[in-house]
Amino acid sequence: MSNPVKVERRGRAAILTLDRPERMNALSRDTLLALGRLGRELATDPEVRAIVLTGAGDKAFCAGADLKERQGFSDDDVRVQVGLYRTELAALDRNPKPVVAAINGVAFGGGLELALVCDLRVAVPEAIMGLPETTLGIIPGAGGTQRLPRIVGEARAKEMILLGRRLTAQEALAWGLVNRVSPAGVHVVDDTLEFLAPILDGAPIAQTAALRAIDVSFEVTLEQGLELERVFYDETLRSEDRREALRAFAEKRKPLFQGR
Repeated sequence: MSNPVKVERRGRAAILTLDRPERMNALSRDTLLALGRLGRELATDPEVRAIVLTGAGDKAFCAGADLKERQGFSDDDVRVQVGLYRTELAALDRNPKPVVAAINGVAFGGGLELALVCDLRVAVPEAIMGLPETTLGIIPGAGGTQRLPRIVGEARAKEMILLGRRLTAQEALAWGLVNRVSPAGVHVVDDTLEFLAPILDGAPIAQTAALRAIDVSFEVTLEQGLELERVFYDETLRSEDRREALRAFAEKRKPLFQGR
């Protein structure tokens, strides 16, 4: 069996490509396990500053669950699969490196939920996004009911989920679901890497601390969050990167961050 997720290094970025274009890059069990394994490996790779997640081909980022595979699943098998969404995608959701979805086509169901796991999202102009699960008698089971409201707000999340509404790339941009729509004719991964230049050249200790501070803000009170922000700030205060930034400012040059 071929690897369902390909890995490519481009400078300081690791690009993970869902490589099942004949199945619209649907999320099989092997795909979920591969994403978890790669996410954990890249989390500790000092050469990687950011992770880009995309799909093979020009039609689909990910069409969601692999329904052909699921035809042979019992109810308990499905429960196991839903559990894998949480355990394996956690390696991307809480990765210390910024994770960015380069949405190269449709992102439906679990495919959009996979994009929601990422910190940022860039989409091609032709992309269509939606969570159609309630129209199929179920609900989003890979975090969609929890992450979508945090990104687009409660009312819009309910509209998408209860009505099964699909958004174009421009609508998704207006709603804050994606951060950027690539120019027509520009490959979405190339555009994403250009968009990520400040991250790839930036201070990784500070970026990790910022991600941790933002993520925890949804789980604690404001007072607790402010205290944790102070703790994360102190981590950056002790870093060599902070001292390098001060030297670079004084010398009127661009800082060279080493992640130390």
